[in-house]
Amino acid sequence: MCYYKFGDDMKDNNLVKRVIKFILAFLIFFSSIYIQKFLLVILHLKRSQVTTSLSTILNCVSSIIILFLLFLLYRKDLIKEFKIFKDNLSNNIDIGFKYWIIGLIGMMISNIIISLLLNGGGADNEQLVQQMIKTSPLLMIINAGVIAPLNEEILFRKNFRNLFSKNIIFILLSGIIFGYMHVSSSTNLLQFAYIIPYSSLGICFAIAYCKTNTVFTSICMHAMHNTILTLISILL
Repeated sequence: MCYYKFGDDMKDNNLVKRVIKFILAFLIFFSSIYIQKFLLVILHLKRSQVTTSLSTILNCVSSIIILFLLFLLYRKDLIKEFKIFKDNLSNNIDIGFKYWIIGLIGMMISNIIISLLLNGGGADNEQLVQQMIKTSPLLMIINAGVIAPLNEEILFRKNFRNLFSKNIIFILLSGIIFGYMHVSSSTNLLQFAYIIPYSSLGICFAIAYCKTNTVFTSICMHAMHNTILTLISILL
């Protein structure tokens, strides 16, 4: 005999809402190219007229718009998690820093091995970022050091955590897909090997999130990581 349970219905509704949010977040994140095209229309410019400097500016503006939309999508959760982060700031920073160091070591070792196997050269994604840093260093400190970590952590950590409650599933999926997205535009199959270093860092950011229950731990570590790398690129 089958009995109707109102609680089961509620669970199904919550799952549907989480899945819709998950998909929406990805659609928002990958709308950057369309936002930039819209901006070009407003500025009455053709794609052929876009310089590297202007491309960096357009990328920064589209990233800010995406951040605003992602914040609206997860506004309540982000406000709660910021309070959790602030109320236990010292411990959260300590945990985040520890896992960032672990991720950084994994990233460095795997990068060295892959670079030796591929006879030098870095990931295509990294080479593009370096070009943008050379043309617009100050803007890239803001874009790569602050805006990008916020967008990526909301998408790959908060968004995944909202859908996957099991720690191991969340950590692996969040980290590996984070790694894949950084090499997805590669034209050379060998370049996909760089998914390993990016995933190493992504997995450690996900662990830090699990340990502290706030995405702002991984946001801070990601921002620190990107800012340090950007400054090194500018100074060298």
